[in-house]
Amino acid sequence: MRNENSSHQGGSFYQRDRSWHPPAFTPDYKTSVLRSPKNALLSLGNTLSEMTGPVFGHNMLGPLDNDLILNYVQTGEPIGPRIIVHGQVLDEDARPVRGALVEFWQANAGGRYRHKKESYLAAIDPNFGGCGRTITDDEGRYWFRTIKPGPYPWPNGVNDWRPAHIHFSVFGHAFAQRLITQMYFEGDPMIWQCPIVMGIPSREAVEQLVAGLDREATLPMDTMAYKFDIVLRGRRSTLFENRMEGN
Repeated sequence: MRNENSSHQGGSFYQRDRSWHPPAFTPDYKTSVLRSPKNALLSLGNTLSEMTGPVFGHNMLGPLDNDLILNYVQTGEPIGPRIIVHGQVLDEDARPVRGALVEFWQANAGGRYRHKKESYLAAIDPNFGGCGRTITDDEGRYWFRTIKPGPYPWPNGVNDWRPAHIHFSVFGHAFAQRLITQMYFEGDPMIWQCPIVMGIPSREAVEQLVAGLDREATLPMDTMAYKFDIVLRGRRSTLFENRMEGN
């Protein structure tokens, strides 16, 4: 089943603001050197295939898909600070995007991913899978429970570390609304030391990727909360995985 309605009343989506998004070529982020385009980008109009997309239903989800604390338990709950992440998915006109599929994946509290090619020496948590998904409600809102991820080293510079972060994949009402991005945590000094983050030209744009501590949503004696809103298109769209992508 497909949704034939564009989220923009004029029948197409706003272009992404290239000055807002990071340049594709950022030499301090070494993998960008080979994967960045060498020729000028072309700006193309939206096609019908981009303005439509699959519709995701709640029957796709398991009862614990949005609970990373419980959805992989083997012998007990995972180790680490318990957090709630919540927010709202909006379109380019700041309208809620309901029924959007939101997927998320992350490292465990020690900074270790559950992946066969992971090379970091931190231990794997046997009770933490590190991935989940949910669907936004009628107000475009989503939430999930998880363990706050730890930072980890990566083979970019001699001693480069990624700040704690959670990866997001969002699929709205059309292929042109697809977004893959990362969420960081308020107050983390490592954000401003990361070569990937520093490839973003605007501090305001970086701060849009930082989830704010939300004491109002905290569960006393249980779980801290962070709020992370996501804008799928337009001049202040959430950045696309720190690289130039999409229309």
